[in-house]
Amino acid sequence: MQGFFITLEGGEGSGKTTQLRALLTHLRSLEQEAVETRDPGGTSIGNQIRNLLLDGENARMAPLTELLLYEASRAQLVREIVRPALEAGRIVVCDRFADSTLAYQGYGRGLDLNLIGQLNELATCGIRPDLTFLLDIDPAVGLERVSHRLAAPRVRRDRLEDEALAFHDRVRQGYRALAAAEPGRVIVLDATHGILNLAGEIGRQVDARLGLPDGLRR
Repeated sequence: MQGFFITLEGGEGSGKTTQLRALLTHLRSLEQEAVETRDPGGTSIGNQIRNLLLDGENARMAPLTELLLYEASRAQLVREIVRPALEAGRIVVCDRFADSTLAYQGYGRGLDLNLIGQLNELATCGIRPDLTFLLDIDPAVGLERVSHRLAAPRVRRDRLEDEALAFHDRVRQGYRALAAAEPGRVIVLDATHGILNLAGEIGRQVDARLGLPDGLRR
């Protein structure tokens, strides 16, 4: 039995990690076997790559270097976590995946979209999400949310959060273009609609796709 692959995407401060955790709680309350992971990261090797990618000390990293590091982390994630879980019939819920690279390194950095598509195909072994939630937010609002988070002790701004607003605007445009191209897979949600409202909508959409009984939905 093949599993089901769900990804959450969005710009900085969109709240996707919060929604991922809410979705996992919902699925597990319905006794669904769900695997949580993230991209970049999710494996020991991937987490080391993630630290390189997000470390603010690496401001001089070339866009192509950045792209290849993301793909390297993703290749490890797919082979170690995603593909085995899907082949075992589990639900995989991932914080970002290949769409992020098209949005950030393609639209944001201006790297060739065809090249990124080829590298994504190679790194993912052709595995694509069955369902993607794009938490859409004005980058200025999202970055303001990030600034509040950074006020907490020992929280550091990462390298991408330090990019100019124009970069994040391009990323948002990229995400919207990807969603318009695949409306059957990518569901766009307004990330300012409140944590509980968003969690409820995501839960309903997932329940419907998985065929879970109406009475069990939140």
